[in-house]
Amino acid sequence: MKFASFIDNNQNTWGVVKDGQLISVDETILKELPTLRSAISQKKLKEVGQDLAKKPGTVAADQAMFLPVITDPDKILCVGLNYHEHRLEGGHDEVGNPTIFVRFANAQIGHNVPMIKPKESDTLDFEAELAVIIGTGGRRITEENAFSHIAGYSCYNDGSVREFQRHTTQFTPGKNFMGTGGFGPWMVTPDEITDLQNVTVESRLNGEVMQHAKVSDMIFSIPRIISYISTFTELVPGDVIATGTPGGVGSRRDPKVWMWPGDICEIDISQVGVLSNPIIEG
Repeated sequence: MKFASFIDNNQNTWGVVKDGQLISVDETILKELPTLRSAISQKKLKEVGQDLAKKPGTVAADQAMFLPVITDPDKILCVGLNYHEHRLEGGHDEVGNPTIFVRFANAQIGHNVPMIKPKESDTLDFEAELAVIIGTGGRRITEENAFSHIAGYSCYNDGSVREFQRHTTQFTPGKNFMGTGGFGPWMVTPDEITDLQNVTVESRLNGEVMQHAKVSDMIFSIPRIISYISTFTELVPGDVIATGTPGGVGSRRDPKVWMWPGDICEIDISQVGVLSNPIIEG
C-alpha cells in the first residue's frame, strides 16, 4: 500500500494513495492517530489502510498539497558516501563503517512544495536518495532481522548547500537550511517492492538525468545501515533513514551544476514514486 501525509480542507491529515486519489482518514481516526507516524507506532497502519482502501478518494493526488511523508519524525539520519561512484568522484578513501549525519524535521518539505535556494549561497545541490521509514523500533538490531523493522520506503532529495557543508568537517549546516529536504510523495510498504536490489535511484534536473544507480550499488546495505545506527541509538517507529546518493551530484561535475530559482528537480525511485520540487529563492 501507499500512505501519504497531506492537507485536506485546511487540515493536516494522512491516508492512503489509490488509483490516483488520496483517501484521508476520518475525524475519529485523526483524533486517535493524528499523524502517519502515530499509526506506524501504534501498529494500526495495515488495519486503517485496508479500511481506507474501500472508500472513495478525498482529493486527486495531482491536486493535493503534500506534506513530508513523516511530518514529526523523532530522528532523520542520513548516510554519506554510500555509493562507490559518489565516493570516487569526491576522492574519498574507503571506510569500514557508514558515515552518518542528521537532518532536522523543520528542514523538510513535501512533494511539489518549493525547495528554497538560500540567499546566503549559490551552491544548492541535489542528492537523490532512497528513504527508509522505521516501523518497529529497537536497539542493536541484527542485519538478519533488519528488514522486519521497516515500515516502508520513500523518495528523498537531500538538498545540500555545499558552501556551508564544507565550512568545516561537519556536514550539519549545509544539510539543514530551511526547505531543502524533499521527502515524498508517499511511503510504499515493503510488500510493494518486488526486488529491492534492482530498484533504481535517479535524479533529474529540468528533465535531464543527473544521477542513476541501483540500490545494489550501495557500499553499505540497508540491513547494515540499520544495524549500525541502532548500535548507538534506539530506533523508534517513524524514524527516517536517507540511505545515500549515487554519483553525479552537481558539485562534482565539470562545469558544476547547481539548482536555481525556476528549476525543477525530480527524484525518481522505481517501484516507489517520483518526488518533484520547484526551486525558489528564499
